[in-house]
Parts: sequence; structure tokens; C-alpha cells
Amino acid sequence: MSFNNSSLVSKLPDVKTTIFTVMGKLANDYNAINLSQGFPDFASDPKLISLVAQAMSNGQNQYAPMQGIIELRESLAEKFDNLYGTSYHPEKEITITAGATQAIFTIIATFIHEDDEVIIFKPAYDCYEPAIELMKGNSVFVQLEAPHFGVDWNAVQQLINAKTKMIIINTPHNPSGTTWSKEDMLQLEELVKDTNIIVLSDEVYEHIVFDDQQHQSACLFPRLKERSFICASFGKTFHNTGWKMGYCVAPAELMHEFRKVHQFNVFCVNHPMQVALATYLKDPNNYQHISSFYQEKRDFFLKAIQGSRFSCTPSTGTYFQVLDYVAITDENDIDFSKRLVTKNKLASIPLSVFNPEGKNDTLLRFCFAKKKETLEKAAEIICNI
Repeated sequence: MSFNNSSLVSKLPDVKTTIFTVMGKLANDYNAINLSQGFPDFASDPKLISLVAQAMSNGQNQYAPMQGIIELRESLAEKFDNLYGTSYHPEKEITITAGATQAIFTIIATFIHEDDEVIIFKPAYDCYEPAIELMKGNSVFVQLEAPHFGVDWNAVQQLINAKTKMIIINTPHNPSGTTWSKEDMLQLEELVKDTNIIVLSDEVYEHIVFDDQQHQSACLFPRLKERSFICASFGKTFHNTGWKMGYCVAPAELMHEFRKVHQFNVFCVNHPMQVALATYLKDPNNYQHISSFYQEKRDFFLKAIQGSRFSCTPSTGTYFQVLDYVAITDENDIDFSKRLVTKNKLASIPLSVFNPEGKNDTLLRFCFAKKKETLEKAAEIICNI
């Protein structure tokens, strides 16, 4: 008897190929400038590359401890103290992960049960909902309205009920390029203070905030910190997204449960890269100037497209800039973004794919984590549309 494919029952029946894969393939097929996916086209710091090579040469190529090497966890504890004046115990409250996405999936897998509700602010990065669906939980949406993507906290309060198990936040925010204020975090802290709701704070762009703003990490607010996981990414910070290296921090009792799932998910992650990062993080200069580095790129890109028919609100964080094309065409954003690739040789990401029911705000997301010459070529195309 042969295997019968018709007997398969998909656990994610409505999930299609991600927009990142679609636009990436189109960019390759049409030899387009790729400002769609969020990866730099410039190299990591040679010092960091050298440290990885040194760790490999020194034979640190076997399994790392499940939690991550203690030297890296200690370096991260120092970073939290330097940046936020708060502490996480290296042994009990910090775990090294295979990128932030694995941390996010593992948190959801650990704590979400059937029919639990998880509040998500839309548009949202696309890894949250499938993980919730796999755990038979229910995603509950709060729509952020363009162009400023502010939070209606009264609407959030009305959604909280006995089934609410988790709230997922993301600041600086992908895909909008906006940041949450201290007041936003205080509002969230007030809403959850008398509940058992877990906060999953996606802070992968924590080092990329502009115009002298301060990143409002969940760890800065005591009543949030006591119930929060913070997820972060070395790849986003140090220009090496292909390494898939990240970490998460949380109070010990939450992290204890997280590690139960983590150990059977990936067990541990890349050992020589951990060794290198542990050394690299000891110098705060390696992460304290990243905001100014990317602000220069944002400002260059915005100045270069000033003469275009696109309009925008300048990004306040991340390495993404959202542009409004309402003055150009009445096409939906997916069709327009595909036409930009096939006709104009420029790839972007349409924001409607991150919204409930494909809500179209005539916005495209462009990644400016690129070399100057790449941004110049992209700006020339944009100005000729």
C-alpha cells in the first residue's frame, strides 16, 4: 500500500509562502535592487569575524551548554546593566537562542494552551500567529492606524479577559519603523498589573532608535519586567542575520519553564559564535553607536527621495522606512510592489500582508540597511516613478 497524501491534515492550512520569500525570489528573478528583506548588504565587523575564526581554531566546535556559554550570558548581564540599569542573573535568567524567532516560538510553545488568547498589535511581524495557531491558541488583534501607528489603549483594555494569556509587543516596530514611548509602556504596565498575563517583548531592534530617543525596554518598568520575556537578536545588531543568533531574558521562574521546551527544540546553538560574541560584547562601543550609524543611512535615503511622488513619516527606529504611494496609483500594495520589481527593478514589502484581512494603507516598507551606492540606485528608481 502506497502512502496516501490525501490523508494529510495540515496544522497550518491557511499559511502560504511568506511575502519575504516571494519578494526575494522576484528580486532575484528580475535582478532587482532588494530593499525588501531586512538584511544588510555590507560586511560584519572584521574583528567579530576574526573572533569566530579564532574560536574555531581553538577547538570550540562541539556542543555548547543548553543555556548558552556562561561567558556570553555574563556579557549580556553587563550589557543590561550598562544600558538599562537593571540586572538579569546570568545562570537563571538568560538563554542563548537560534535567533529571536526561535526564542519567540519557544515562548509561545511553552505557555500557550488550547483556547488561550494572545493579543497582537497589527501590522505585526509574521512569525507570531502561526506559532499561536500551532498551539491551538487564538490571536486577538489590535489594529495600529497609519501613519503614526499609535496604540489605542482603551481598545486594548476591552480585549483583556480571563482567557488572555499573553500580550506580544514589538518596539522598535517592524514593519512600521515606529517606536513606543515611555507613556505607552506605562499604560501597558498598568493594564497587566493585576493579571497573570505574560508579556513577550520583541526588542530585536533595541539598538536602532533615532533622533536622540531612548529605547523603552520592558525591563525598565518593574511590573512589566516581572512578567516579561525580552527577545533580542545579535544578527540585527551586528549585521550578520545569517548566523541566526539571539537570546532571551526573563525572571527565573519563567525561564525555567522556557528551558524545558528549548532543550528539546534546539538544545543549544552555535558554540564558536557564542565565544566570539562573549568577547565582542565586553566593549560597549561595539553596540552603543549603532543608532547613529543607521540614522545616517535613514537620513541619506530620505534626502535622496525628496523629489519623489512618495510621501512618508520618517522612521524612528529599526532599519525600515515606510513610504506612502497614494499619489502614484490606486493599485493595492501587493500588486504595486510586484510591479515595482518587474518593471522598475526595485523590491519592497507591502504592509497589507501584516494586517488583518489584508487592510491596505497604500504603504510599502523599504530596508535601508544597505551600502550608500545601493541606496543611491534605489533612490534614483523611486524618484523616476
